[in-house]
Amino acid sequence: MKIVTVAQMVGIEQAADAAGHSYDSMMELAGRSVAAAIRRHMEPWTSTGSVVVLVGPGNNGGDGLVAARYLRQWDDRRPVNVYCWKRTPGDDANYDAVQQLGLPVIHAADDPQFAQLAGLITGADLIVDALLGTGVSRPIGGTLADLLKAVHQHISQHAEQEGQLPADNGLADAPDVRSASRSLQEIADYDFLTRSPRASVKRSQIVAVDCPSGLNCDTGTLDAAALPADLTVTFANPKIGHFVVDGPGACGRLEVADIGTSPDLARDVTVELATPASMQKLLPVRPADAHKGTFGKALVVAGSVPYTGAAHLACAAAYRAGAGLVTAGVVSSIHTILATGLAEATWLLLPEHHGVLGPEAARIVVENLKGYASLLVGPGLTQEDETVRFVHELLGIGQRQQSGIGFVTQQPSQTRVGTQTSALKAVPLVLDADALNALARGDNWHEVLPANTILTPHPGEMARLCRCTTADVRADRIGLARSKAAEWNAVVLLKGAYTVVASPDDHATVLPFANPALATAGSGDVLSGVIVGLLSQGLAAYDAAVLGGYLHGLAGELARIDLGEAGVVAGDLIARLPLAIRQLRAA
Repeated sequence: MKIVTVAQMVGIEQAADAAGHSYDSMMELAGRSVAAAIRRHMEPWTSTGSVVVLVGPGNNGGDGLVAARYLRQWDDRRPVNVYCWKRTPGDDANYDAVQQLGLPVIHAADDPQFAQLAGLITGADLIVDALLGTGVSRPIGGTLADLLKAVHQHISQHAEQEGQLPADNGLADAPDVRSASRSLQEIADYDFLTRSPRASVKRSQIVAVDCPSGLNCDTGTLDAAALPADLTVTFANPKIGHFVVDGPGACGRLEVADIGTSPDLARDVTVELATPASMQKLLPVRPADAHKGTFGKALVVAGSVPYTGAAHLACAAAYRAGAGLVTAGVVSSIHTILATGLAEATWLLLPEHHGVLGPEAARIVVENLKGYASLLVGPGLTQEDETVRFVHELLGIGQRQQSGIGFVTQQPSQTRVGTQTSALKAVPLVLDADALNALARGDNWHEVLPANTILTPHPGEMARLCRCTTADVRADRIGLARSKAAEWNAVVLLKGAYTVVASPDDHATVLPFANPALATAGSGDVLSGVIVGLLSQGLAAYDAAVLGGYLHGLAGELARIDLGEAGVVAGDLIARLPLAIRQLRAA
């Protein structure tokens, strides 16, 4: 499923209309889909209460009018009220249709103090936001800002009347919609992951048509007057803004509805959303006559005295992802404690300096690479100078050392291995955690990376690699991952809510998981272990990163379902990886 910009979606609709699938037909399907989604997901909040449909002037408003019509036709016992902002009645078949059904229609122009709006909102269990959709490109002002403020205010008052909110909750005056605590879940094709929208109080539920009013669907930035939703129903393709910056918090649950446009119209779009169908195709085959060599050998260089568990987590995850054999390359001082809990692993003991890897370990790693199908370096290595030198020796990069007047560069030594070693070039490589921090302390490090190296930074590590701020990373996660993957000639997996995986050829995949249960120590070690385990089974770098991230996210969802959002630990993810694989294979 492709993820599009607003302009790309406009082009898709224009092409569909030119091919004979009219705008009216698309609007009819869109509005019906909104009404159907409300029936599926919002019924507990709308069993007896009324519905208010906020209708704007454009196609988004037309979608809302169609939704209002279907809601009334499917259940004529439930009051459905229409409130229009700048919607002119003339030559509007959908407007005429709701009037013919007898639905009350109020125009904002006739309600300057929003008194009638207040009455509707205060008595409503459900609000349908069909004001702007994807049409936001500048700050909201004027009467629309006043209207949205009134909606916020009276939603709050409705909750207070139910006895669920203190009167001074602050929503009426200056709602901080950017901090709304909601979870976005892409649910098309994800029935086994669906969950009810969460709300901390009993209040009117909000359904956004295509995009919450005030959310920029290209950048994900949210206007101060915006109306965050519990459920967003978007059409044909999800939009970039649904997944970045403030989008996830503003959209609530996200559903992608079919409006009859052909997927071929988006074939040139290079950003996509991972779905069960696309991920299932990447799962390695498990032939009946296989042996452990069939599924490859993975070498994991990880751990230190301060972070012993990182090696265990990464190796165990590689096994649970299906690797045939996993070798742990660790410092000798942590071998005994690891071996007691990781009986399946084999061991490569490496020289150390005070409990961390020393630079001389690089030669030993390279000399022992023969026969391995994948290599992971980084989890739990620490950022000690000796470990940084190890990573630089392994890859053959210069080290930036701070002097009294700035930075000086230490040139690679004559003994440095790195890219001159054909053995390292031949083995697919994953660099994670402290290996990434070590890269950031080197100069021109991307010039010596083996082709198709996988980098797995979280936002802080990405900021260090890019020499920018975490705010810069957050502002354009998809764009930054794509540009840096091309610049570094590497696969970049940028962690976070809706993890982004980008390839050097400008393709990117967004993973449909935003789960606080994954925000736990060692979660990243598990992820890198899954990826190296998939690489050992012969997957290409980009495919291994995408599928690895997906399985990690799915295991997190299974852990959340079993255990809740708080208290999940990294080991819980490992235990659920085989179930995630089985569930995906059966999807």
